[in-house]
Amino acid sequence: MAFEHEDMTTAEELAEIDRELARLVARRLEIARRLGRAAPAEARQARPEAVGLPEGLYPAILSRIAREAVKTGPTEKFPATVSEPRPVVIIGGNGGMGRGLRSHFERSGWPVRVLDRSDWPRAAEILEGAGTVIVSVPIDVTEATIARLKGLMPADAVLADVTSVKTEPLHAMLKAHAGPVVGLHPMFGPDVGSYAGQVFVICPGRDDAACEPLVKQIALWGARLCECTAEQHDRAMSIIQALRHFTTYAYGAFLAKIHPDLAKIVELSSPIYRLELDMVGRLFAQDPHLYADIILASPRNTELIREYVESLWNELIVISGRDRNEFIRRFLDVREFFGDFAQACLRDSGAMLRAIQEEREARK
Repeated sequence: MAFEHEDMTTAEELAEIDRELARLVARRLEIARRLGRAAPAEARQARPEAVGLPEGLYPAILSRIAREAVKTGPTEKFPATVSEPRPVVIIGGNGGMGRGLRSHFERSGWPVRVLDRSDWPRAAEILEGAGTVIVSVPIDVTEATIARLKGLMPADAVLADVTSVKTEPLHAMLKAHAGPVVGLHPMFGPDVGSYAGQVFVICPGRDDAACEPLVKQIALWGARLCECTAEQHDRAMSIIQALRHFTTYAYGAFLAKIHPDLAKIVELSSPIYRLELDMVGRLFAQDPHLYADIILASPRNTELIREYVESLWNELIVISGRDRNEFIRRFLDVREFFGDFAQACLRDSGAMLRAIQEEREARK
């Protein structure tokens, strides 16, 4: 009987703590909605270990609250980097990425005009007086679109593009426009509502000083800027995007060929394989034209993918010969290449898997 009384008391205490915790979370969420990214840094630098909380728990709670605040809070306004910005013309401004850019510029006080496919008869009128022109169209028509701008833009306007390939578009912009030029690549999809914490690649073209207000504006949106040459960018993208997406595509295509029971595969999967399967499913849930553009964007991608596919034959020989020692030797060689980064990946992926598992449990 004593145990029953203690259990009841404990349950009542937990219920009261849960109610108070819910009130505190709701209060913090409301304040976070109002403050947005202006929340004082010290609020995010509290020392939870002082009260015995496990490492990572408190930051995870604050991070989730911050994400909810962004999703449900009022639309955030941003300061402008220039006092009287001239109009921004977004070519392809009604597309996914174009709409996101338009929203961010408008919330920063920049006048925005859109030039879409049906607007080219009025292009000179739309471009008149523009201070910035951003090309946001599919990769396969980017260079042709840039060429059409020749002679239509103000001489001192900044010309930029947001294509995932940079070398050829940057050369095309430098050829079509004698004024300031910069290549941009937002490393995220059009479904991202907030640019806070997202990576924006900056590839200098011409007259960096004139391009600086645009680049600083992107930073004010909370984006992380990464500057590199167009050639460095394209080499990296061949690995980060083309090779990675091709590998995911090929894996999904092979699954479709052997036709396993996906429900049973998921049921039997460890969290890490379920995450990998999620990434395969995510790719095939999206626009095939986008991935075709990325993978087929450049002969560089084809060469890298060919090199990758040919390299698999040597690995297959080791597996076919059941050469355990050779497999381990190769494994250790690769581990040496990754060095300390491998251990960091192990820690980070572990934290990510825990967060995903907790999210799934919460939805049950």
